[in-house]
Amino acid sequence: MILENGLPQVLIFSDGACSGNPGPGGWGTILQFTDAQGRLHEKELSGGEHQTTNNRMELTAVIMGLTALRSPCAVTLTTDSRYVVDSVTKGWVYAWQKKGWVKADKKPALNVDLWEQLLPLLKKHSVTFCWVKGHAGHPENERCDRLAVAQRDAHA
Repeated sequence: MILENGLPQVLIFSDGACSGNPGPGGWGTILQFTDAQGRLHEKELSGGEHQTTNNRMELTAVIMGLTALRSPCAVTLTTDSRYVVDSVTKGWVYAWQKKGWVKADKKPALNVDLWEQLLPLLKKHSVTFCWVKGHAGHPENERCDRLAVAQRDAHA
């Protein structure tokens, strides 16, 4: 297994889909790692809900990918969700948490239950977020989208 800062290196790709927003939704996640012999291993995860939002599905995909890791890892997490990437990398979610889940505009933060699940995972793992444009031909992002859409349709 490739190590980064002494931790196993894992790639996670994630995507969410929703019809109606709110409406039926799905999420998809792909985990990849290379073992000591140089063999690539992959695991696909997906799920959905009957009544949800796109941002909830994007967050759930990230949470489920990180939750699947048994021990602390160095993770490169690739998603097409600006909501997820910007909230973490620009520190918004930490400010919301510090202010009792109130945003800078004094409105309540959304999806607090999911952010409260994600934050401990971000402490457990060393996560680097990578944003990619959705529906732009990124192979793993397209696969995650297919997983998410299939779950969305199954929950419609």
